[in-house]
Amino acid sequence: MTRLSDLPIRDDLRGLTPYGAPQKHVRYALNVNENTHPIPEDVARDIVESLAHAVLTANRYPDREFTELRDGLAGYLGHGLVRDQIWAANGSNEIIQQLLQAFGGPGRSALGFPPTYSMHSIIAAGTGTQWIAAERDADYEISPETLVRAIEAHDPDLVFLCAPNNPTGTPLSLETIEAAYDAARGIVFVDEAYAEFMPADQPSALTLLPGRERLVISRTMSKAFAFAGVRLGYLAADPALVDALRLVRLPYHLSALTQAAAVAALRHAPAMLAMVDDIARQRDRMIAELPALGYRAWPSQANFVLFDGLADPHGTFEALLERDILIRDVGIPHALRVTAGTEDETTAFLAALAEVGRPLGQ
Repeated sequence: MTRLSDLPIRDDLRGLTPYGAPQKHVRYALNVNENTHPIPEDVARDIVESLAHAVLTANRYPDREFTELRDGLAGYLGHGLVRDQIWAANGSNEIIQQLLQAFGGPGRSALGFPPTYSMHSIIAAGTGTQWIAAERDADYEISPETLVRAIEAHDPDLVFLCAPNNPTGTPLSLETIEAAYDAARGIVFVDEAYAEFMPADQPSALTLLPGRERLVISRTMSKAFAFAGVRLGYLAADPALVDALRLVRLPYHLSALTQAAAVAALRHAPAMLAMVDDIARQRDRMIAELPALGYRAWPSQANFVLFDGLADPHGTFEALLERDILIRDVGIPHALRVTAGTEDETTAFLAALAEVGRPLGQ
């Protein structure tokens, strides 16, 4: 049988492994930060009706500029944004890929701060962009001073930031983003995949867009909108930057069905976002209760919690899996990450962890 190493693959891809969280059929899947709440029935019916209408014209190519969707996304984001400042793709990963195709590539570099979203570096590799990893401050923070030092040391073409960060849930201040923009000569990309789960008084980086033509703010419908299976990511940026992405996107890259489903969901944004408060309550519940089990729960502004102090993370992961609970090993020593799900899912996870977990020192 032919092996991957037998093929004339690019040299810089040799030895790499594909991204992929474990896909297992379990009762409690709390490993990939999905919104585990079902879509409300009335919203689902409207989405299905919109899909049915789109199918009737599926013999034609979709709107290449997805005009209605961009209008809907601009209205949802607010901040005075208009259609020309919005772009969308098949998940925020394709947004990242298009951004790196346009502004990265061979001979160019992207700077990030691990532990952070692993797809940033993986997509950089896929586009031939050099990935540079810089160190964070204590407690997974990034101060303006730390970020500026890294930019000055490496002079990257792109700077990748997460607000809040995945997999730690750590917030990122607007002051740090401003400092990055002022220090960088290239694109500053802020991944706000979990923005809807931030406290109401936590401002979005969207407030920084006016006058900053190299700033990009990315969002997704996978998390707060419970649309992970639809694959719809989007960004807000200067219209000129959106034009740059048109140079690298594939023709008709967003299907008519994707567009119809997303437009329908946006019509019901308040109902879709109603579940966010419940998810945040379960997140905060885990942060409050995990210390009583002997673990440190890191503060989080996302829909997940990173907790450490585990004597045997892999053993705990496997023991939970045996109890039909799947969480995530993100490669941080003595730590695991768990998605905030429904109340029943959270209760099941905490009860199982109390039975099988072993804190350090015990």
